[in-house]
Parts: sequence; C-alpha cells; structure tokens
Amino acid sequence: MEQESTEHKSTELRSTESTGTGLRNTGLKDTGQKKKNRKSKRKTKRKKKKISRKISVHIHLDGKSLLLGIAAGVLGVLLVMAVLSRCSAEEEKTSGLDVDASEPDISVQLLDINEYSRPGTEADPITGVVIHYTANPGSTAQQNRDYFNGLQDGHGTSVSSHFVVGLDGEVVQCVPTWEIAYASNERNHDTISIECCHPDETGKFTDATYVSIVKLTAFLCAKYGLNADAVIRHYDVTGKNCPKYFVENEEAWAVFKADVNAALEKGAGDSENKGEEHE
Repeated sequence: MEQESTEHKSTELRSTESTGTGLRNTGLKDTGQKKKNRKSKRKTKRKKKKISRKISVHIHLDGKSLLLGIAAGVLGVLLVMAVLSRCSAEEEKTSGLDVDASEPDISVQLLDINEYSRPGTEADPITGVVIHYTANPGSTAQQNRDYFNGLQDGHGTSVSSHFVVGLDGEVVQCVPTWEIAYASNERNHDTISIECCHPDETGKFTDATYVSIVKLTAFLCAKYGLNADAVIRHYDVTGKNCPKYFVENEEAWAVFKADVNAALEKGAGDSENKGEEHE
C-alpha cells in the first residue's frame, strides 16, 4: 500500500511538473510573439517613414519643375511680346510728316445728280476710306471732277469719287459723304473714296499730293471714328492695280497708313469748322 501511494504521488508530481512546464512554455511563446509583433510594427513604421520621405522628395522635385515651367512660360511670353513690339514698331514707321487730322481746304463742287456719276443714293454708316489713283498721268483734280460730271451727257461708264486730290495738293469734293459714289464696287455703300492725281506712269504721287491725301484721310477717319486699319486700296476690294504705286510698293503703303495714324494721334488741332463736311 505504501508503495502504491508513493508511486501515485510520483505520478501526480510528474503530472504537475509536466503541466507546469507546459504553462511556462506557453508563456515564453506569447512573449516571443509579442516581440515579433513589436518588430513588425517597427518595420511598418520605418516603411511608412521611408514612403513619406519619398513622397516629400517627389513633391519637392515636382515643385521645382513647376517653378521652372512657370519661369520658362514667362520667358516665352516676354520673347513673344518683344517680337510683336518690334514688328509693331516696324509697321508704324512714318515718313515724319508734320500733319494732323484737322480739315484740309476743300473746294466743294458737287456733281449734278445723275445715274452715271452721282445717283443721290444715301450711303450706309461709313466703315472705311478707299484710296484710288486716276490712271490718267498729268491730269488735274478739276479735270477729273469735270469728267465725272460730264458722264451724264455721254451715257457712258458709271464712275465717280467723293474727293479728288490734285497734283498741287488741292482737294475737290464731288459727292457728299452721306451719298454713295461709283468708285469701289461692292464697297460703294459704306466707304468714302479719294481719287488721287499723279504726274507719270509710275503712279507715284507728288509730295504735295501725298501730304493732302494723308491729311484728308486722317480728317475723314477722325470724323467717322476710324483708324488707319479702316483705310484700304481699291486693290483690296477687287484686286485691281489701284492705286498703282501703293499696290506695287507695299512698304510705301505701310508708311502711308502709319502717317495717317500719326496724324490722328495729333488730333484736329485748333482748326475751325468749315466746308460741307460740317453741315
């Protein structure tokens, strides 16, 4: 009996020891797992830090790229503006005339109303001024005016102009500006025409004629609220070689328009109201 009791105790002791060991082992395993979890969390945090650093670096680089892009864009705009300014300056090259937009001396000699040169038809609101040349070298402003008026008797072609500028710079008015003249084809209804005399076949105007054309054109532009962009050649309407010198010499045409703008910038001066244009 005593032996059995001893064996039984030994068995209980071994059982207890086994159980205790098991508990101790389980505790160690839990502790190890916790350490692993901590390490894993640390690694995760490190990775997040690295990722955030990378993101901040990328953002930093993108910011630099953005600034460089803006700088390049501004530089490009400045270069374009410089080129345009240079082109504009070249286009605005004038001949240096001392002319303003005041009304020139005008000899008002209106044509008789007739179907061939002055139909008496009211014009639309004026949107342009058309420059022509007579294509009759050496003829005067008076001769061209009389030719227009004589068409009523000959029943020939239909042609006229609001104004004729002569070889000495004289200006003759043939048709009121509120009526159409037979000069610019499909633009008769909304433009004022200026016929210009010239001494020879080149179609180039005398200095006196040129000055009067600039002054008259500027005056008409000022009267109707236009600028030199509204001044055109007969050529620009139909392709006709008129006025010849300004069609064959584009630079001269550009200078003429610049002279008109320069005269407009000077204004009308202190000139008094005079002539048919102010009635």
